[in-house]
Amino acid sequence: MSAADRHWLKQALASLAQEAARSADTHLLRLELPAFPGIDFYFKDEASHPTGSLKHRLARSLFLYALCNGRLREGQGVIDASSGSTAISEAWFARLLGLRFQAVMPDCTAPAKVRLIHSLGAECVLVPAGVDASRLARERAADDGLCYLDQFGLAERATDWRGNNNIAESVLAQMAREPHPEPAWIVCGAGTGGTSATIGRYLRYRQLDTRTCVAEPTGGAFAHGWRTRSPAAVATAPTLIEGIGRPRVEPGFLFDVVDAVQEVDDADAIAGAWLLEDMLGRRYGGSSGTNLVACLALAEGMRERGERGSIVSLLCDRGERYAETLFDPGWLQAHGIALAPALQALRARLGTTPA
Repeated sequence: MSAADRHWLKQALASLAQEAARSADTHLLRLELPAFPGIDFYFKDEASHPTGSLKHRLARSLFLYALCNGRLREGQGVIDASSGSTAISEAWFARLLGLRFQAVMPDCTAPAKVRLIHSLGAECVLVPAGVDASRLARERAADDGLCYLDQFGLAERATDWRGNNNIAESVLAQMAREPHPEPAWIVCGAGTGGTSATIGRYLRYRQLDTRTCVAEPTGGAFAHGWRTRSPAAVATAPTLIEGIGRPRVEPGFLFDVVDAVQEVDDADAIAGAWLLEDMLGRRYGGSSGTNLVACLALAEGMRERGERGSIVSLLCDRGERYAETLFDPGWLQAHGIALAPALQALRARLGTTPA
């Protein structure tokens, strides 16, 4: 490595360290639901990151991994495949480092995400259903000399799961003074599988009894793969929930650190997102609604067994990105989502209205 290259690398790493120091930790919000006495619910607000989602952590880690492994050089363009939130965060970090960025995304990605990526000075390559976005990103990287960040291939190894303020360490530190500081469950979705891998590994590293649950759209590949332990599993149903419900099992999904997978229908997940706005006063995306419904299913099991304790989950991204999709009644009707009965049923489960 030349002196000039080493100087740029040090500057890039310093910029990422400065950004991490400026970013305060995300809030852990507590909810008390009438239907579950003795069970406390907590939601970590990852949407409060500067780029609006929990993928802010992953994007920083992917850039660090690329820099420290010699894969990213000064002036080199960067590319990745994403359903939107990771690309937004990657575009933000690319701009921080003065690098060009391309995002390869499904053409059904929420329009607000595409606009936000463009506003960060990045390019969007939208591909139709059936086109493998990861393969296209890899091919473009090879053809054009770009650095392929490869979130789906590297998510579980790019993040330091032993600490370094990873999301699991942060949750447990914030829970330390709560009535039930060691959660019964931590619930998250799976896109790359990196978050569930980090949480599951860290809980074992800390020798805790807390279990990890993945909230998955009904028919998703991770659900089938986890039950069968088959990395070749594929989805049997499409989903409207962006960021999770992958068509295949991604290499970052580690079967053996996940204790349960809870499948959630799209209508229930979207109703969950709408109810989170009622309860917290802010909009969050469909994966957050999926997490809420999975938490309720776990809490119902605890209630039946007479157990007390806490359940922790994540608020994954800002709901404003879905104003033209999940929060648009016309869009929901066009996609066959009957929201009213799903909302009524979910409110009954929460104990906020009569069953």
